[in-house]
Parts: sequence; C-alpha cells; structure tokens
Amino acid sequence: MTETGIHYLDARGPEGLRLYAIGDVHGRLDLLAAMHRRIESELEYKPTADWRVIHLGDYTDRGPDSRDVIDFLLDARARDPRHLMLAGNHDVGFLDFLAEPDADGLFMRYGGIQTAQSYGVTLPAASGWFGTAETALREGHATLVAAVPQAHVDFLRSLPFSVAFGDFFFCHAGIRPGVPLESQSPQDLIWIRDAFHDHPGLYPKVIVHGHTPVPEAEIMANRVNVDTLAWHSGTLSALVVDGADKRILTVEAQRFQS
Repeated sequence: MTETGIHYLDARGPEGLRLYAIGDVHGRLDLLAAMHRRIESELEYKPTADWRVIHLGDYTDRGPDSRDVIDFLLDARARDPRHLMLAGNHDVGFLDFLAEPDADGLFMRYGGIQTAQSYGVTLPAASGWFGTAETALREGHATLVAAVPQAHVDFLRSLPFSVAFGDFFFCHAGIRPGVPLESQSPQDLIWIRDAFHDHPGLYPKVIVHGHTPVPEAEIMANRVNVDTLAWHSGTLSALVVDGADKRILTVEAQRFQS
C-alpha cells in the first residue's frame, strides 16, 4: 500500500472544486454557524468554480444545542445540496436509543442526556436497569421519541458513511488498513481508532476524519484529524482543500462547561 498510496503533501482536490471538511460539532450550534459564516465569506470574496462543505459526523450529544444543529444542517442542505453530511457514531447512537432505550449504551453514557434536553426532555442519569430507574428511563424515552421530529429521524437515517473527492477520502472515524476503500465497513468508518491511527503506511487516498479529539488539527502523511473537541474546547476546525493547496480553518467561541 505504501508504494501506491497518496502522501498528504502530494494530494490534490479536483480541479475547480474547493472542499471544506468540518470536524465533530457535538451540539455546538454557535461554532457550526460561525464556521458556515466563515466559509460563506471565503466563497464570496475568493470565489471558486464549485465547492462542497463536508460535515464529518457527530452532530449530537454533549453540547447544548443538538436539536438546533440538526435543524441548521437540514436548512443548509435544503438551500444547497453541496452541503454534505456524513454519519458519526453518536448520530447512529441517537437512532439506536430512539429505537430501544439502553441505560448502558452510547447515548446515555456519553452525552445523550444533553441531546434530550435540547428537545425539552429530561432523562434520568444512567443507573442500571432496575426498579424506578428503569421506569423513569422508559418514560423519558417515550417522551423523547414523541419530541424528536420525524424530519430529524429521516435526516439521521439518510447520512452516508463516506465520500471521496480527488485524492481525499472523508469519513467520521477512519478506515481499516488493507481493506479497499469501497469495501470499508460502516462500523469501522464510524468507530475505528488504534488500527487506523497506528498504521505507518500510506492509504490509497488521504483520509480526512474526526472522532478522536486532538488539541489542534492533526496533519499526518496519510490522514488529517479535524476533531478538536469543539463541544468543550470552543474550537471547531476544518480542512480546506483547493487544488494542491491545503490549510486548516478554525473558529472559536466560549468553552462549554457540561
């Protein structure tokens, strides 16, 4: 794979197509809106023949505004289908919880309580499946199912797991080394970490991903990580690809105390 792979320094986007790949949002509407304003300003003052804005997943959980983030993305996609959204593990976890409440699942353990709050629903802290805790969780689940608009469920179900442009492959978490890009499993595309991060060789395309928080965007020979823990750090990052030119774009706001 090393011999046929693409190095970040050599990677190019398609001619005339500027790409913006935005990292994990996790309920931070303020940062997402700020990033979109920044991108819109760039497109106005430095036009390009065509463009795509690629959101790398994890729109929900942890931050305060998951519901509004989904509304924002739905509006953006309706205005212009060049706004693309990929699935993250938290977005799939939200769907899983709506289908069946699980006190020990991703949603309840890692920020879903904040997601429910954004829909006006209070869920009990995960405390096991017995007695009053189980009853409270099931009641909260039923209230949340009723509160989540069908358009939001349809949006989450519609999210693809990857997209590719030029020498770049975009997904939420990463890929399984040695497996062709077109044969990657959805599970790996939204969950993988160590096997992907530790792979020393080049990939067929440069992998642009989030999922694993880093203090600042991480540029490696074979991958770029733009998850800068926006929900907590107050910094949302994106990779910009314009032909052979590559750069990191950031917007900042207040840190969020959960």
